[in-house]
This record gives sequence, structure tokens and C-alpha cells, in this order.
Amino acid sequence: MDPIVISILVFVAVVAIIMAIMSVMNDLGASDVEDRLQVLTGHKSREEASEDKKILKKEMLKEGVGGISKAFNRVVSHFGNLPLIFEQAHSPIGIDVFAIISVVCAGVGVVGGMAAQAPTPMLPVCGLTIGILPYMWILYRRKKRFARFAQQLPDSLELIARALRSGHSLASGIQVVVQEMPDPISHEFNMAYEEQNLGIPIDQALKNVFRRVPNLDFKFFVTAVAIQRQAGGDLAEILDKIGHIVRERFRIMGQVQALTGEGRISGIVLMALPIVLFFVMYYLNPEYMMLLFTEELGRQMIAGAVVLQILGAVCIKKIIEIKI
Repeated sequence: MDPIVISILVFVAVVAIIMAIMSVMNDLGASDVEDRLQVLTGHKSREEASEDKKILKKEMLKEGVGGISKAFNRVVSHFGNLPLIFEQAHSPIGIDVFAIISVVCAGVGVVGGMAAQAPTPMLPVCGLTIGILPYMWILYRRKKRFARFAQQLPDSLELIARALRSGHSLASGIQVVVQEMPDPISHEFNMAYEEQNLGIPIDQALKNVFRRVPNLDFKFFVTAVAIQRQAGGDLAEILDKIGHIVRERFRIMGQVQALTGEGRISGIVLMALPIVLFFVMYYLNPEYMMLLFTEELGRQMIAGAVVLQILGAVCIKKIIEIKI
């Protein structure tokens, strides 16, 4: 990085720290003046003033950290549905911690690229590749949670149907799912049960679950509940049929996964082969591969290769992805 740019960044960071310290000092100074006035007027003793000052410092520290986190979350909320993705993944970390981890991973990627003596144009690529790993982990966690929810849904619908046949209400049937089924479906149904306890209609509470877990089979269940509340009908029988359909879909999906396994492996090999060959050729003959970065034609070839790789990945995904 250019030394001038580094100097500017350091200057801005130092100015921001000084302004933050001055702001805190001004707030503490104002509180000291108020405490002295209250002591002089007899409204507060010196011991109470010192105790209030300690409490005030602790509260200011908590509010400062919380304010930074809230400000960061407000900024992130303007970029896509990242908060919703974290909610759907049931992430154990917040978005602010996630951002710090991503920046650290990107720095590790750049340092690793420098240690491996990668060409300078490849250092941002190394940083981006390692820095995106936390986001890929969030998406993987979200996908696994959706898959577990889909697998647990047929058993949950059967439990609710049995509870309805035994004379319980729909809310009681949802409570049975919360007590008998493991996470994640117990967690989502528990949130719906608590929401309807607070006065939210049961169909609206289930729609909120669908927002967090956009499962098509669960949408059928939500629609059936909404129709049954308006027009009546045997909800238990409908739930049994939905559960049977879901089980059949899983059986067909298993057959499709077995038949498309060869295509998926071929796609992985075809996508990874050019990247592996690039690094192999770079370590065998660095000067030959550096022409791709130093010459205009080489940079155009790299851009064309990236575009063709993306098009190939999309085509292979469309071929092996069969919707049921």
C-alpha cells in the first residue's frame, strides 16, 4: 500500500480517537459540575455523588459499546438481508463480531499470500478468498438448519394431527412439538407458541416462522391453518396428507441425489482444475505466468477465464439441480 495512504488512514484514526476521548471527558466534566451543584444545594451528599459517578461511568461504557454495535447493525441493515440470514442461521455470534472475524481472516489471507510469495495482484484475491470464509460458514449453517427443519417437519405435522384428534387445540399441538421434537423445529415452534400467547393470531405467528424458515412444505401447513380458521374443516386429515407428501418428496429427492452424483463430482473437478493448474504453473515457472498480470492481453484473458468459469458453474448447477 502507498505510504501516503497509510499516513492518511493513521491520521484519521488518531483524530477519531482524540475526538472520542474529548467527548467522554466533556460528558464526565458536565456530570462533575452537576454533582457539585447538588452537593452545595444540599440535595445530595458527597458519598452519593461519588457513587453516582461510578455508576455513571459504568453506564456510559455500556452505552458506548452498545451504541457502536447498534450503529454498525444499522449500517449493515442497508445492505441486503444480512440480519435475516443471521436470524435464519441461528448464529451464535452477532454481525459486529462477524465483521471483525471477516476482517481478521482477510488480513490472514493477505499475510499468507505474502508468505507464499504470491504475485502482488493476487494478494487481494487471497484476502478476499479467506475473508469470505466466515460468510460461507454462515450460509452453510443456514442451509444445514433448513435441511434439519425439513426432515423434522413430517413428524411434527403428525404430532399436531394426533393432538388435534385427541381433542387438543392447535396451540396445544404446537406445544407438544416444542416438548417432543429437537432443535431447530422445536425452537421455531416455541417462538410461534410464545407469540400466540402474547396475543398474535396463530396463523400470523406461523407466517413469522415461515419468514425465518422459507420451507415450501411448511408454507402448505401455514396455508392450511389459515384456511381452516376461516372456513373450517378437518385440519388433522390435511396435516396427515401434507406429511405423506413430504415423505414422498424426500424419497424422490434421495433417488435424484444418487442419479446426479456423477454430475456434481464432474462439476467440482471442472471448476477446480483451472485454479489448481494456475498455481502449479506459477510455482513451476513464475515468469511465464506473470505475463497474465503484466501484459494487457493477459489481464483480458484472466477476465475472460473468470467470466467463463462463472457461466460454467451456472450451467452445471442448472443441469444437476432438479426441482421436485
